[in-house]
Amino acid sequence: MTGHRLAAGLVHHPDGLARCWWAGDDSLYVAYHDEEWGTPVTDDRRLFEKICLEGFQAGLSWLTILRKRASFREAFAGFDIDRVARFGARDVARLLKDERIVRHRGKIESAINNAKCAAALRDEFGSLAAYVWHWEPDARSRPRRLTKGALMQLAQTPASAALSKDLKRRGWTFVGPTTVYAFMQAMGLVNDHLEGCARRIAVEDARAALRRPAAATAASRRPGSAPAPARGSARR
Repeated sequence: MTGHRLAAGLVHHPDGLARCWWAGDDSLYVAYHDEEWGTPVTDDRRLFEKICLEGFQAGLSWLTILRKRASFREAFAGFDIDRVARFGARDVARLLKDERIVRHRGKIESAINNAKCAAALRDEFGSLAAYVWHWEPDARSRPRRLTKGALMQLAQTPASAALSKDLKRRGWTFVGPTTVYAFMQAMGLVNDHLEGCARRIAVEDARAALRRPAAATAASRRPGSAPAPARGSARR
């Protein structure tokens, strides 16, 4: 790629690959960009972990949280939904003394509250993943070309606003539309790797091959309980 002018938002790395600018040059962040961000996730524990960590990130950088992620996992029982839902006052006190994580009472209590809400969603829909993936936006609502300029207009979207509203209605906290959109980006409900990024095609292929989790109960299919799964959302 020597001599080739990259589109705005792409950075040419020493290994010869072009990546989204936000990955920077920190090896941990580059690995996160290459191995995780945007790759579709249907595992309940990973989905719960990410939405909790997005809440902890509020007011901080994601790299700060990423560097503390192993400690968060240890402190929060590997983000096992049922175990975190059983946390009580002693756990809150323990976590407030743990210097390895973000010691913010509101965010800690939010994670515990959200674990209880996640367990309720799992009971209703069969899995947290089935609920989350119902909110995947339709491909027609997405930019035709994902440039940096287009991405900068996507701090929140109608889909993230709708999911945020429904989560709040169900009792979740620290789930504003911007936080929820960052969650959707990371978990692969959208592919926001820029056009020309070395990861974009691989992520799009993974989304195209993904079997979307289906709700397991009749209750989850009640009119108005959640939007219908998006049609053709993995193909653009």
